Amino acid sequence: MNKKVLIVEDQFVEANDLQLILKKAGYEVCGIARTVDLAEELIKKEQPGFVLLDIFLKGNRTGIDLAKQLRKDNIAFVYLSANSNEEILSEAKTTEPDGFMVKPFREKDLLVTLEIAQYRHEHSRETRDRRGRELMQKLGAIIDGNFEWKEKLLQIGKAVQQEISFDYLTIGFEAPEKFSNNAISFLRIGFNEYQTIGTKELSTVTGIILTELLKTLAQSDKETVAAFFNGEAFDEISQKPSLKKIARETFKMKSFLSLPLPLENGEIVNFGFYSRRADAYNTDHVSLFYQLQATLKKAIEQMLENSMSVRTKHEEREHPPTENDNTNINASIFEGIVGNSHLLLNVFDQIEQVASFDTAVLILGESGTGKEKIADCIHNLSPRKRKPFVKINCATLPATLIESELFGHEKGSFTGATDKRIGKFEQANGGTIFLDEIGEMTVDLQVKLLRVLQEKEIEPIGSRSPVKIDVRVVAATNRNLEKEVGDGRFRLDLYYRLNVFPIELPPLRERIEDIPALAHHFIDIYNRKSGKKITGLSERVLKNFNEYNWPGNIRELENLIERSVLLAKSTIIEDIPLPIQTKSKSLTAQDVHVKTIHENERDHILAVLKKCNGRIWGLGGAAEVLNLPPTTLKSKMNKLKIQRHEY
Repeated sequence: MNKKVLIVEDQFVEANDLQLILKKAGYEVCGIARTVDLAEELIKKEQPGFVLLDIFLKGNRTGIDLAKQLRKDNIAFVYLSANSNEEILSEAKTTEPDGFMVKPFREKDLLVTLEIAQYRHEHSRETRDRRGRELMQKLGAIIDGNFEWKEKLLQIGKAVQQEISFDYLTIGFEAPEKFSNNAISFLRIGFNEYQTIGTKELSTVTGIILTELLKTLAQSDKETVAAFFNGEAFDEISQKPSLKKIARETFKMKSFLSLPLPLENGEIVNFGFYSRRADAYNTDHVSLFYQLQATLKKAIEQMLENSMSVRTKHEEREHPPTENDNTNINASIFEGIVGNSHLLLNVFDQIEQVASFDTAVLILGESGTGKEKIADCIHNLSPRKRKPFVKINCATLPATLIESELFGHEKGSFTGATDKRIGKFEQANGGTIFLDEIGEMTVDLQVKLLRVLQEKEIEPIGSRSPVKIDVRVVAATNRNLEKEVGDGRFRLDLYYRLNVFPIELPPLRERIEDIPALAHHFIDIYNRKSGKKITGLSERVLKNFNEYNWPGNIRELENLIERSVLLAKSTIIEDIPLPIQTKSKSLTAQDVHVKTIHENERDHILAVLKKCNGRIWGLGGAAEVLNLPPTTLKSKMNKLKIQRHEY
């Protein structure tokens, strides 16, 4: 492990303190940089293994600008900052830091954070490499398997899905004149369920005559290098008649990853991954593709070589196509979670990715979206599934009791402590603890929880010695933690410690296609409880459900179904009264433009600068009025493009 550390900090006293702490702990400090330009020079010269990085620095560029380059160069870094508003946090998060520390901090906290960050950095890289190797082995076994080529490509798609999530996968469609008999695509219709679509089937689905479709595909722009297009970028490249436009308009795709595979004969077969999420793809997916290129190349060349040969009936019987071979897999793996919408399928993919590791998981979502169910799935799919699974709702316990509840206490440690109490963390030792409503935890307790997560030990109230624990933490909240951090109600370093693997649950109004299945699921449950035989809902009820906003999400739907089953007079529920939704006031032309956070901040700084007669530094200067270090104010002014003539 490279123990060479670069400190990027523009405050001399703080930088010097950091240097003394690190040297004392055995680290080699290769330099102190006060600007991004100087830091880049030192990085090139010294090649540090780790960077401690302040966000606001002298000069025009910030620590976030440097962090983007550090991420590209695969250098571990931790942010050090006293500024933690929601805007800064959102921007910093995009750089995927290995840690975040809020000033001021203790020496021990710094060293523990540094150690954990280094471990996470190395571990995440090793994990990516290991998962890449495992995927290559899995693909190799599929390629060598003795079954029909369409099924082989389907199984390749299923294997790749765990690393490159897609809702629609096309293979060879960009060159139908060369691969027309082999061009194939797979549309995801459920968890591990896919519909196979060739050129003829695509013609039927789109209503485009086959000859016209082949002509459109042949004339489409073709990527010659791996590239991805998310959101607006995908909309822009899919305006002309092409497979991309078909995917966007017919299947509602919002992002695209193009992976061209060059073959030995000089031809190129394009793997096209499409997603209904607008932010699905990134450079990591491109890197993984290059790692898998040789394996995929072998599969395609084998397919082309054998495409004209006809399999015997014996082989067809022995290895039948299994396009929908896992119809009810989510019923067994994701017990109690109902639906097949693309947003829910994405959650399933994330659960499958993270369950087998000990990584902390943060489940985000509105009240009633099923966060506890997701926590159950993560535990039940993990190697800890036979170990304790302890749940605690941080919102239901008084602040005076929650520390004792979490960490335990010794007999006589406080008034009323008549017996020794084992805390929830110790009860969960070896297993998983679920901290629901983590956003309700007091700031004082957040500090103690952070130390537990970092040092893997608890200190019961009244105990003289800490207790080592091995617990996986899954937390959940319906709050916007970034806003809570910005408002000072949630510690930024704890947020980063918990937010290692966030899973965001969609509200019910964004997955209305799942409402009929959810409704029938709850009807079955309350049929069994009440002894009734309700068979379904009327068309009017379903129509009203689809138009309703569902502020209470799945919990609200369940309550409405329970009540309706009890009151139903026939086997069909004909009417379910829904709460009246207030209509929003129509906006006037003057209401349309709402100033952004940046614009409001810019106006406020300009007003203060004018009041201070343009003075920034010293007594009575704008920095003093705004309670900001002058260097921070200058950095903000540069970022907001505030010119001298404006104040």
